Amino acid sequence: MSENRKLAAILAADVVGYSRLASEDEDRTLARLRALRSDLIDPTIAVHNGRVIKRTGDGALVEFRSVVDAVRCAIEVQNGMVERNVGVQQDRRIEFRIGIHLGDVVEESDGDLMGDGVNIASRLEGIAAPGAICLSEDAYRQVKAKLDLSVSDLGNTHLKNIAEPIRIYSLQVGAAAQAKPAVTAGAVARAPAASPPELSIAVLPFVNMSGDAEQEYFADGISEDIITALSKLSQLFVIARNSSFTFKGRNVNVQEVGHSLNVRYVLEGSVRKSGNKVRITAQLIDAITGGHQWAERFDRDLSDIFAVQDDVTQQIVGALELKLAVGDQQRLATEQTQNLEAYDCFLRGREQMWRLTREQNILGRQLLQRAIDLDPKFAPAHAFLAVSHGLAYVNQWSESPSKSLEQASWSATQAVALDDRYPYAHWALGVISLYLRRIDVAIREAERAIALAPNLVEGHETLGNALHYAGRPDEALICFERAMALNPYYPDIFLHFHAQALFQLGRYEEAVVILKRRLVRNPGTDISRVLLAASYGHLGRFAEARGEWEEVFRINPDYSLEHRRKVLPYKNPADFERIVDGLRKAGLTK
Repeated sequence: MSENRKLAAILAADVVGYSRLASEDEDRTLARLRALRSDLIDPTIAVHNGRVIKRTGDGALVEFRSVVDAVRCAIEVQNGMVERNVGVQQDRRIEFRIGIHLGDVVEESDGDLMGDGVNIASRLEGIAAPGAICLSEDAYRQVKAKLDLSVSDLGNTHLKNIAEPIRIYSLQVGAAAQAKPAVTAGAVARAPAASPPELSIAVLPFVNMSGDAEQEYFADGISEDIITALSKLSQLFVIARNSSFTFKGRNVNVQEVGHSLNVRYVLEGSVRKSGNKVRITAQLIDAITGGHQWAERFDRDLSDIFAVQDDVTQQIVGALELKLAVGDQQRLATEQTQNLEAYDCFLRGREQMWRLTREQNILGRQLLQRAIDLDPKFAPAHAFLAVSHGLAYVNQWSESPSKSLEQASWSATQAVALDDRYPYAHWALGVISLYLRRIDVAIREAERAIALAPNLVEGHETLGNALHYAGRPDEALICFERAMALNPYYPDIFLHFHAQALFQLGRYEEAVVILKRRLVRNPGTDISRVLLAASYGHLGRFAEARGEWEEVFRINPDYSLEHRRKVLPYKNPADFERIVDGLRKAGLTK
């Protein structure tokens, strides 16, 4: 059988919950689907020059001449479905998920397409929320300059059976995609995007030049320590690790980074570690002009690693002509240990902990404990060990949750006692205090962490959560908004935190919008679906509330409101009962 390779725009679509709909009323479901194909789907595909490769019962794979055609077709179909579902009960609606990718495919002699281009489109469709459209980065790049689209960047995502993570964008449905107008001499220019703060910086992950992939943690650790040091400067706006590390391993233009993160300056560099020697190169670049502000190479003994980090920080301060406040110079010093093996274990353990899985949390705890065994006075190791134990407690990754919480509390208290100026020590104690229902302590410690490091995104997040549980949602919103600004590629849980505060204020419509954004990024969340169902209940949208409530138990059959009532540290129980009341209004709980 002959075959032909080519680049193609592939659209994959299927019906959400088709098996359930068919099991309830197969004849009616099939009739509605056939009508949709003849009245909406097939005509729209034809108008946009698409070719149906294959139908998959409740879905289809479609090839387009261009991504622009594919996106216009997808939006038109999804908008058409919104109109057709008006007045239809939530549990009886036909809703589509759509994924679009531009990639290499193999066309066989019968016209069928195979290959990664098809597989990735299908995986994108599988993670899209009901009614949503997910695009790969390759597809989005083709349309972002040609169509007016409202998108959410979902970040790098691992797709099933796809080797490398793929950056994904979700399109907002509700309006047709319009071509961007051409700029003419008489045209009125669009308002430019907000200029980045004059003193703003992102530190890209330093490139590992050691020739050993296992040394990746060391290069990442150097970058993270520099971010932590710069975060202590109130004069600077410093992008969080999570966002700057989204560019790891990508060949990017510094000006693109500056635009994506809305910063004026970018620090990039490399690390080469060989035996007891280390070479670090670093350069500070103006992301608007592309000009170099400062560059230097450091060849040192490994024992001088902290001095090199301090030198890099001081050089940035000088290049940006920052006027340090009293005490800033002292605060800038990197938290040190004289034991290099302890530091190495700390870097490895912290890296594992950030990955937020059970197995890596266990490994992280072992490495952090080893660092403490080697240097019992190394405060950073105590701080991150505390949070690691806290994660084991809250995620039930421990055989004895109460013991994990006790160890977390001891380690956090020890970190603060060893180094009261280390911001992550106070952050750790704030997090653990929340688990212990010591809300006032959590607020105090988070505020102390922010005072020491005004750009510490974890401090703002923890303070926001503590204020939420204290019944101060207005203040919590300010914290979450600051955290999102510092971490523009924020994890999807930030959306839940934001929505919780809005819900607590009775701003249910706004909470619904935010929660639906989270479901696009994380369809498997049970807690956000519960909050969404409660919001719908308060709004009188009972069918939608029931639909979300059913999804909660499909995702987590063991979900328990009573368990949540026990573990969530609300200072005023009425704040939790507001959730229960919304569910009760929709007839979802007694």
